[in-house]
Amino acid sequence: MKRFAVLFTSFYSIAMILSSCGGGNQPAGGGQTVTSNIPADIQTLMSKGEQIYKTKCIVCHQNSGLGVESVFPPLANSDYLLADKSRAVAQTLNGSKMEMTVNGKKFTQEMTPQVDTKEDAVAVINYVLNNFGNKGGYVTLDDVKSVEIKPRTAAPAR
Repeated sequence: MKRFAVLFTSFYSIAMILSSCGGGNQPAGGGQTVTSNIPADIQTLMSKGEQIYKTKCIVCHQNSGLGVESVFPPLANSDYLLADKSRAVAQTLNGSKMEMTVNGKKFTQEMTPQVDTKEDAVAVINYVLNNFGNKGGYVTLDDVKSVEIKPRTAAPAR
């Protein structure tokens, strides 16, 4: 049984990496950052956020921001994301094990922490808020000063 779990996990990881290389169709406005009315310092952070997205988030949420049906939620036109930007920053920093409903669909897949600093979390969230057809405005470090960075537990030794 343990071998099956290891094989399944390995296969799943490889499948996710391979599927992230495609990207499919981008929603309207995908790939074009909305920058009107966004301060220059936030626009600079969004450039950093794009790099973070392309190295950390793209595997699950895809090049298009559409996620993987029934597994990883979409970030494109996501009511969940747009409803609470501070929560988005907190989940990017700390991960999330909670069930969430995005655009009427339930998602239960765990999200692991993706970044180590609030600045990186704000950067990538601002990138997402202004790409994939989103016109979500922006979040500042001051907006998330109350977000706690939770200690991470070490992975169990094998």
